[in-house]
Amino acid sequence: MTFTLDLLLIPIAYLIGSISFAVVVSKCMRLPDPHSYGSGNPGATNVLRTGNKLAAVLTLVGDALKGYLAVMLARVLLGDESLTSTLGSWVLCGVVIAVFLGHLFPVFHGFKGGKGVATACGILFGINWILGAATLATWIIVAMFIRYSSLAALAAAVFGPVYFVFLFGFQPMGIALLVVCFLLIWRHRSNIQKLLNGTESRIGSKKDKAQAQVDTNTQGQS
Repeated sequence: MTFTLDLLLIPIAYLIGSISFAVVVSKCMRLPDPHSYGSGNPGATNVLRTGNKLAAVLTLVGDALKGYLAVMLARVLLGDESLTSTLGSWVLCGVVIAVFLGHLFPVFHGFKGGKGVATACGILFGINWILGAATLATWIIVAMFIRYSSLAALAAAVFGPVYFVFLFGFQPMGIALLVVCFLLIWRHRSNIQKLLNGTESRIGSKKDKAQAQVDTNTQGQS
């Protein structure tokens, strides 16, 4: 591909990231708009608050896959040296940031996106499966023992760039992953405040599910 065509991968990645699977899955399964209940975040954790586990899983998989596919598409078109060559590496960095921004600010859904945890995971697996597995393991371990999804996401976000440097050394992609890390932390600022206040909901919280059910019932009656 030429330089100009290479750059087209960046807006394409943004459009891929702009597909909000929380909204798409909810519409297909006739569930309430994920912006209208719980945290208002169009992501798997909030969709799970409806009690529909299948919808939450489909949202999680869809959001992760779009990050993975955007990166893999770029890597295939840019060639095997996309992580190491100067031009390919910077274009791939642009793709990583673009698909993540697409999820946070989706043009197809009024720029009201999610917090990017699943998409970031998919991006990391697209870069390298060991990198993705290590970061996912970090999320799982923190989530299992602490039972705060937001805290697990923050821990994974911080360790992702660290794992990359450990595996590949200092490369431009490390900067892109730092940008993703900071954006993810910024999107979790309300969760951070709740964690500090001791009011953050734990994974599987009965109160959380009950509130979501109330919101769902209220929507159904309106």
